[in-house]
Amino acid sequence: MEERTEISTLGEFGLIDHLTKNNETKNISTLLSVGDDAAVIDHFGRQTVITSDLLLEGIHFDLSYTPLKHLGYKAVIVNLSDIYAMNATPTQIVLNIAFSNRFSLEALDDFYKGVYAACDAYGVDLIGGDTSSSQRGFIISVTAIGEVAPEKYVKRSTAQVNDLICVSGELGGAFLGLTLLEREKKIFAETGAQPDLEGQAHIVGKLLKPEARKDIIEYFSEENIVPSSMIDISDGLSSDLLHICKQSNVGCVLYEDKLPFNDEAKEFAYKLQLDPTACALSGGEDYELLFTVPQSYFEQIKTNPSISIIGYITEAAEGKHIITRGGNKHELIAQGWNHLK
Repeated sequence: MEERTEISTLGEFGLIDHLTKNNETKNISTLLSVGDDAAVIDHFGRQTVITSDLLLEGIHFDLSYTPLKHLGYKAVIVNLSDIYAMNATPTQIVLNIAFSNRFSLEALDDFYKGVYAACDAYGVDLIGGDTSSSQRGFIISVTAIGEVAPEKYVKRSTAQVNDLICVSGELGGAFLGLTLLEREKKIFAETGAQPDLEGQAHIVGKLLKPEARKDIIEYFSEENIVPSSMIDISDGLSSDLLHICKQSNVGCVLYEDKLPFNDEAKEFAYKLQLDPTACALSGGEDYELLFTVPQSYFEQIKTNPSISIIGYITEAAEGKHIITRGGNKHELIAQGWNHLK
């Protein structure tokens, strides 16, 4: 039987010491890390970017099919993705957790293994946080801090008419992964049958262990490309593009046949009788970067296999549309994930 250590045997300070005992700093900007009343960072003349995310059990994740190690990894990634979406480099995170007494010390160790794996993979320092008990469930709050050269950060509100609309990676996979896991959870609850994930490692991975697009930001830096606007895709392509359109006061045209899909994911969508385009537009949690660039960057961008050019920005009065494979024009509507519903 697996060993189980009750967290109450350590006390809060003992728990923090335990969870951070192997924590090493990687960034020269981290002057003082875990162990004092507050951390100290100095970005040496670069500008500081800060973002925060709250993840709640039962709303943002389901522990019946989410391994705690994957959850720790993802909790970090979703914040780093927001830093990259500002064209910035993440350098530090602060992590707060609250948990009920159904979690053992070993369970928290698994969660922190994922946190440290993400920090190592992206060169980020864990510099502090808080722990608390909760009446039920698991609550996670992460704040990420990054740095960017003065005035090189990219906003949502600065897209220009005639800019190209681009997206990294492939879309819709995380939504398909969620659909599959929810289906298997329901079957298990009703029949006790063991889950059959049908070999769909790609889409399950897109949901449970997403990656942030550090490579795209490094590519921008190498190629001297500064996007005119950018956002990370957490709510679905349509919702997030409409954020850019609203804040930049512009319209857009998307082309359905330009949307990037993973072939395996696409086949599985058809098997589930889902439209891959709907999965891409409304799915969410892909954590790809959606950005606009002036047309002068077209020759550079089109050679990058990780980026797809999927449309262009128009005058606001022209509205927001998608042109289907058959050549029909439809209004683009936000049907993305809304956790408040």
